[in-house]
Amino acid sequence: MKTLRNKVQLIGRLGQDPEIINFEDGTKMAKFSMATDDSYKDKKGQKVERAYWHNVVVKGGLVKVVEEYITKGKEIAVEGKLTNRSWDDKDGNKRYITEILCSELLMLSK
Repeated sequence: MKTLRNKVQLIGRLGQDPEIINFEDGTKMAKFSMATDDSYKDKKGQKVERAYWHNVVVKGGLVKVVEEYITKGKEIAVEGKLTNRSWDDKDGNKRYITEILCSELLMLSK
């Protein structure tokens, strides 16, 4: 039997302060974007740097940590799984997003 795995680990910096969403039942959710970077040498030997942006969603007890300690520019490590969702925008166009549903978070900045 084949076991499927869905695990993502990233280290990067927050591109914005987290958005905290409060639900009617008293639960909260946090959303933020984080950037990771990579570099390589092009055909001419010049160093090329590139940033990759990731959408992160935090639920449960970790929301309190995000709300109290995580701000724009902080370096963090996240672990979670990739999720996809879609919705119709105000013009009726189908939109898609890939997010990381965070299950572990480690603050790396002081």
